[in-house]
Amino acid sequence: MSKQYLTIHTIDNAHITDIFSLAVTPHQIISASGSSDIKIYSTTEPDFPLAQTLHAAHKLGVHHLTASKDGHHFASVGFAGDVKLWRSEEGQWIEKGEIVDGNKAGEVWAIAISAEGQYLAATSVDGRINVWDNVGGHRKIRDFETKGSFGMAIDLSADGRYTASGHENGGVYIFNNDTGRLLHSLPGLIKAVRAVAFSPAGKLLAAAGDARVIALYDVASGEQVANLTGHGAWIFSLDWSDTGEFLLSG
Repeated sequence: MSKQYLTIHTIDNAHITDIFSLAVTPHQIISASGSSDIKIYSTTEPDFPLAQTLHAAHKLGVHHLTASKDGHHFASVGFAGDVKLWRSEEGQWIEKGEIVDGNKAGEVWAIAISAEGQYLAATSVDGRINVWDNVGGHRKIRDFETKGSFGMAIDLSADGRYTASGHENGGVYIFNNDTGRLLHSLPGLIKAVRAVAFSPAGKLLAAAGDARVIALYDVASGEQVANLTGHGAWIFSLDWSDTGEFLLSG
């Protein structure tokens, strides 16, 4: 089935160089690029005006952003390996801390933040998965090992209990953050995994990438419950509706 979509608005020259990541909150779009600034645009007005610029947020530019579902927190990763945490206070974004973990340039890649901003998870180029407690002084609480393949995608369940990661070798893992143990190493995808997403209730995990198939897994059992087909090229992003009834892929 084919559908037509109309462009609501175009923001020209949003950044001076390539845009690498976007994150959305209930009322804003956060954008990042190869430049050092992060820009925030309002979605409450028809012309999507620039609401705030975070100048020199990352010296060498930004490659990943993630925002909490409640719209009060977001995190950013720079090409220098720096990871920063931001909080909305009285309508303005304020830097609230930095993950200091000896990160080297390019070591931290994809990131995900829990629904209320308490936990931050990140992949690494060597397949490690790290989880930090943003409330507990940005303390690392988990350091999971995989088979060493580049971690390309990550997600946290809404309650922060589980972390899922997708890797260049087609590996998909689910970890239990409470116990610090691997819950499942999931079968089904043999090519690079570029997106993973928990359903809102945390009962299902969707994973997709170069195989052009979306695999659905039962989180409790690790069983693959469905294959969704129809894409003719790589799949880069996945997102669930708030009810978990629909899954969007691109």
